[in-house]
Amino acid sequence: MSTLPTLFVSHGSPMLALDASNPAHGFLKSLGASLPRPEAILVVSAHWETATPRITGAEHPDTIHDFYGFPEPLYELRYPASGNHALAKQAAMLLNPAASVDPIRGLDHGAWVPLLLMFPQVDIPVLQLSLQTPLGPAHHLKLGEALAPLREQGVLIIGSGGATHNLREYFHASADGTGVYQAFADWLHDTLSRDDREALRHYRTRAPDAARNHPTEEHFLPLLVAVGAGGRKATRLHASFDRSLAMDAYAFAD
Repeated sequence: MSTLPTLFVSHGSPMLALDASNPAHGFLKSLGASLPRPEAILVVSAHWETATPRITGAEHPDTIHDFYGFPEPLYELRYPASGNHALAKQAAMLLNPAASVDPIRGLDHGAWVPLLLMFPQVDIPVLQLSLQTPLGPAHHLKLGEALAPLREQGVLIIGSGGATHNLREYFHASADGTGVYQAFADWLHDTLSRDDREALRHYRTRAPDAARNHPTEEHFLPLLVAVGAGGRKATRLHASFDRSLAMDAYAFAD
């Protein structure tokens, strides 16, 4: 069995699931078929934060519609993937003694929206791992490093967040994917290309306008897990903008 890469994808608005005009929609629809078939998928989403690491262990995790004010067809979508309790226990053991399996938690839109596009057959078991946002980038790099052995078992590790994520500016007329957003995306590409993990750990002070591109950190941290779990070679698979949201995606391979 070949060792899988890890991925980072930007999931943007929940409407990405339905909006075929968004370039990232078409990219994600083609991405799954370009990969070796995983035995299981572990997603780290920006939308589940806990004090200590938690991993979903439900046999049939629910589809969580953790948003409001969107068109009704979005709420009708389901991603009825199976879980894998034994793999969840193994992943928890790899992390640290404080990690645990959550027997109830389902999949939030940061997990199921990209998976719905990437793997629409819904025939691969899916787990989700929570973030510990206050612990910052270094902690999440270590989470990824601890999970790296799962790649040798055919587990596809996906960080799902946003290359940039300023929702307040998303609704401004000037939020056109230029200026500060482009500068941050360019810095990120250069930093990942050089595998400069020290710069990633300290991106709040080293990246241009980091606090404006990420007013809060939860959409950046899934990237750190993917970097930590992946190989040293970063490949940008996609780059586009949805207003102030950079929709970039990366693979990390040996």
